Amino acid sequence: MASPAPMLRAVGLQKHFGGLTAVSDVSLDVLPGEIHAVIGPNGAGKSTLINLLSGDLSLNSGEIRLGDREITNLRADRRALMGLGRSYQKTTIFRDFSAQENVRLAAQAHATSPLKISGGVYSDADVNRCTRAALEKSGLTVRAHLTASHLSHGEQRQLEIAMVLATEPHVILLDEPLAGMGQSEARGMVHLIASLKHDRAVLVVEHDMDAVFELADRLTVMADGKVIASGLPQQVRSDPAVKTAYLGEGDAA
Repeated sequence: MASPAPMLRAVGLQKHFGGLTAVSDVSLDVLPGEIHAVIGPNGAGKSTLINLLSGDLSLNSGEIRLGDREITNLRADRRALMGLGRSYQKTTIFRDFSAQENVRLAAQAHATSPLKISGGVYSDADVNRCTRAALEKSGLTVRAHLTASHLSHGEQRQLEIAMVLATEPHVILLDEPLAGMGQSEARGMVHLIASLKHDRAVLVVEHDMDAVFELADRLTVMADGKVIASGLPQQVRSDPAVKTAYLGEGDAA
């Protein structure tokens, strides 16, 4: 049986900052119904890669495709409208708004119809549907009316994912979604991320190796801006180059 077509594909990505090569000839793809994790030591180029994929940084060379459409030269907002959603390392929410208002704003930004001023901001049935569904999926329905600043750190990270889900993306990019979480909150986030891949493709950059090996269907390992290994988690875990460059002698540092 033929493999499904990638929902996101990157080929030969290059990014230079002056004389520094942050990403060098990186290629990967993310399949529907898959979580593809990118790991590597600090400075490996992981966050630069995710910024290239999302459009927050421009390429020096290479190609990016979202489904069957090339998006290499499109701005981040255009990529978002085409179905590419992402979260960031640092929490990016409106802290003085409620969780529901944060998600509603994300849904409105993605809406194809103009904002309905005459009926009020709560009159758009599609926006309301997206808002409710995203809050429910992220486990925040009962916290929806709380001001975002009153949510715990883990709940604020859930809120970020809810805002991504409100845009109804086909591909989701997650940049260190477990950063700063305690063990209990991290477990909840792992379960949430695992649920995201149904009918979608998910690419996650993460340092928590226990979470990575629990979640990932495939792994790509970067070091010094290059891909040094890619494949099934257990294959990658036993790769000598990975052990040398990142994992050490079985140590997920």
